[in-house]
Amino acid sequence: MKIVIAKDFSDTPGGRKISEGEFSGELFRQQLLLPKYEEAVKKNDKLEIDFDGAFGYPPSFLDEAFGGLVKILNKKNILENIVIISNDDLTIERRIKKYIADAEKEIMGGK
Repeated sequence: MKIVIAKDFSDTPGGRKISEGEFSGELFRQQLLLPKYEEAVKKNDKLEIDFDGAFGYPPSFLDEAFGGLVKILNKKNILENIVIISNDDLTIERRIKKYIADAEKEIMGGK
């Protein structure tokens, strides 16, 4: 199972919320990330997410998509079912891990 963001969503990812403009992290999470993630978990599979080919990823997009996924699912360790592919920007994986860790702390009450 795979999402190629530049092809399946947009090569110009936007900001955090749908209300802030096109191709937001919220829209990506709702339309692609959450349904595909849930399907992968159900099938005991990994969801590959390919970040290559886009014109960059705003921090608010990544935080809303991945930190938001943690908050919506109220679940830790979501990266056990996700494979991040990013040859264009080697900081993507580190940034996503940070947003996920921050969201996990939040759902655990800051612990």
